[in-house]
Amino acid sequence: MIHDDIKALCASLPRHSRLFGLDLGEKTIGIAVSDPGLHVATPVMTIRRKKFTLDAQELLRMVAERDVGGLVIGLPLNMDGSEGPRCQSVRQFASNLLKLKDLPIAFWDERLSTVAVTRDMIEADLSRAKRAQAVDRAAATFILQGALDFWQRNREHAAT
Repeated sequence: MIHDDIKALCASLPRHSRLFGLDLGEKTIGIAVSDPGLHVATPVMTIRRKKFTLDAQELLRMVAERDVGGLVIGLPLNMDGSEGPRCQSVRQFASNLLKLKDLPIAFWDERLSTVAVTRDMIEADLSRAKRAQAVDRAAATFILQGALDFWQRNREHAAT
């Protein structure tokens, strides 16, 4: 099921399950995972994209392995907030994945996530080769952490 927002996604998760954050690129899928308390995102790996079926099998294998209850997928909105062809591709990936496994999914605005993590990596003096190796999973971590922080802030405000 695709949820309209992160709050609905987190509310639908089984207790103590984790979230995966995905940065869907044309050539790779960056993956990050949350802790069971939904506080911290950690980079996991990058899948080199082949065909949807193979990519989905690898992703769903990892979902089962890590007790993942839902997905936060980065939505590459245009700078003006509109959706272009890349958003359609991401939405289609999610729709096709749901045909294979019913997982709660929410999208998260990923504008400038790759730019932000690349800037951090340059400031940390990582070589171009090391940046290329890590940027996708770092972007997935940035996406997931943003969603987790938003959910935690809203959860705390609702409790007060």
